[in-house]
Order: sequence, then C-alpha cells, then structure tokens
Amino acid sequence: MRRILSAMLLAWFGASLSAEPPVGLRAYFQPPKEFAHQFGEYRTPLRFDDGTPVKTAADWQKRRRELLGYWHGQMGAWPEAIERPKLELGEIERRGTVTQYKAKIETAPGRIVEDAFLLVPEGKGPFPAVVVVFYEAYTGIGKGKAEFRDFAIRLAERGFVALSLGGDPNTYYPNKETCKIQPLSFHAYEASNCRRALANLPYVDSKRIGIVGHSYGGKWAMFASCLDDGFAAAAWSDGGIVFDEQRNNVNYWEPWYLGFDSTLKEQRLRGILSEKNPRTGPYKAMVAEGRDLHELHSLMAPRPFLVSGGSEDFPARWKALNHTVAVNDLSGVKHRVAMTNRKEHSPNAESNEQLYTFMEWALKAK
Repeated sequence: MRRILSAMLLAWFGASLSAEPPVGLRAYFQPPKEFAHQFGEYRTPLRFDDGTPVKTAADWQKRRRELLGYWHGQMGAWPEAIERPKLELGEIERRGTVTQYKAKIETAPGRIVEDAFLLVPEGKGPFPAVVVVFYEAYTGIGKGKAEFRDFAIRLAERGFVALSLGGDPNTYYPNKETCKIQPLSFHAYEASNCRRALANLPYVDSKRIGIVGHSYGGKWAMFASCLDDGFAAAAWSDGGIVFDEQRNNVNYWEPWYLGFDSTLKEQRLRGILSEKNPRTGPYKAMVAEGRDLHELHSLMAPRPFLVSGGSEDFPARWKALNHTVAVNDLSGVKHRVAMTNRKEHSPNAESNEQLYTFMEWALKAK
C-alpha cells in the first residue's frame, strides 16, 4: 500500500527522477556523520497540532493541509491564483543559443511587474523551466554587478526556459495601509503566478517548472516552492533556511519579511533584535509557539530541493533538513533533500555547477 501511495504522490507532483542522483551530487543527499539522524530542538512535523502522531503517508497529506493552514493563517491568505497571467514580451536580444525578451508580467490582481526577462533556448521543446528571483532581474541574466548570480542565463544555456524576476522586499500589497499579507509570503504568491505564466507557454512543460534564488532570493524561492506545490523542484542559495536570531542576515523578523504588524503606527527599526527593538508581527507569534521553517521545508515532500549553503546555511542546518527526510521516508521516497556547502555567502563557480546539475537532474526528462 505504501508503494502504491508513493507512486501516486510522485505522479501527482510530476516527478520523473531517476532512482539515483548523478554521481557528482550523490554525497550531498546525506548529512555529515555528526548530523545524521540529528533533529535538533525543532519539533517534528510528523505530529498533528493535537499531538496525534503521523503514521502513514495518508496521515501526512492531512498533516500537510494542517501546516499549510497554519502558515497561511499567520502570514495572511493569498489572493485567488491568476490562472492565465498577462505576459507581454518586448525588446529581443540574441545571446548565443538563447533568445532573451524584455518582459512585463502580471503577478497579482492590479499589479504588473516590468522588471523581468524571459529567456528561451533553441529548439522546439517542451522545455523544463525555472523562475529566478532576486532584488532585480538584470542580475539573473548576467547583467548585474554581482558575480555568480546569473542563474537565468546559465540555465537557459542548458536548455531551460528561464524567467528572471526582480522584486523589492519592501512590497506591501495592495499598499502599506491595507496590507494583510506578509511581504515574503506575497512575493511567494507572485512567483506562483509567474509559474502559471510559464506553464501556459506552448514550449514549456508545465510539470517541470522549478525556482531558484540567492540570499533574499533564496528566502523568496523557499517560500514560493514550499507554498506552491506546482513547483516541481527548487534550489535555495544561502537565504537562511531556519530562524536564527544570532545571525543578522537571517532576519525574518524584519517588517519586509515576516515582522510586519498592521496594528503598529510605526514598524520596528531595521536591525538585530533587542529589548528596545523586539519581535513583531507573525514572526513574534511563530517564535512564541515554537514554530520554525523546517515545517515549511516539509511541505516540499516528495519534491526535490537543494540548499546551496554558504555562511548562513552551514552543515549543522541538516538538523532541520532531517525532518523533511523523515517525511519522505514515511512514503518510501529517497534522494529528495540535498545540501552543498561553501564558506562564503556568495555563490561561486563550484557551487553554481552543483546547483545547475541538480536542476538538470530534477527537471529534465529521463
């Protein structure tokens, strides 16, 4: 029965993965020995809110709905999905084997984002696709100031349709006075609609769409892929995959992430938490309840994801990731959680090659 249900789950998520990851990646699907079977102080997602244990794959689907309800309840319910977002293609540039279009895209009701590029590889398709998110879209196409963040053009050169999307974290929808959705969750909603826009293109395989982001984009990609099960795979580059109040860059408490409080006349000041500058908004409530982002990670199961870890996501983060491994184990699914590590926050040639190889394995047809 477990095998049958596992097969149904994989079919539902459109997975077409080979049994084993590529040889060069295989070692990253298991933690270092010192973190094997270590779960830290994170409470297991395999227990319902009333304390009942999750014992079967069918139980997990019920628990998954419970977790989704909690997180959306705290962060604010998403508007209704836009099934056919407007996508307007403008200026064209030929870049080797890739055709690049300047794009405008409808990401939410009444909102058109002009900071976007669509990149299409040579051939007929249908191609796998990826949404690449960052502060602005030029970096993703290799025309920004920072090095090794050009995920969109590099994946397009490898046969992916890529949408490079920019977004200001200080985005309060529909405006700051009436905002009821935490900004990070709203950006996840925008990425979800971008996935739908890609899925509607005749040369894209709608079941093979992933998402990639670095730093702030890593946070954005994580929330989008966890909250929208239409994403078939994801890679999160050093965004900070758990709450960590000792690290200023893992700053989910900020109002532009999860700390926005509509009842306050003035939002908390930017910076590390202190008695004079305390937690606010849903972040405050979630920490008080013992919640953490490993619950979001578990919503990815059985879809594969890679943490491209740097200074903020180091090997000890496996204590959180092991909880999602346990969820996949319940359904008999292996090789769905991976983490690579580097010392620096910034990506490099090696970490990006690992990321691209992962996305090829996870999304290209076998």
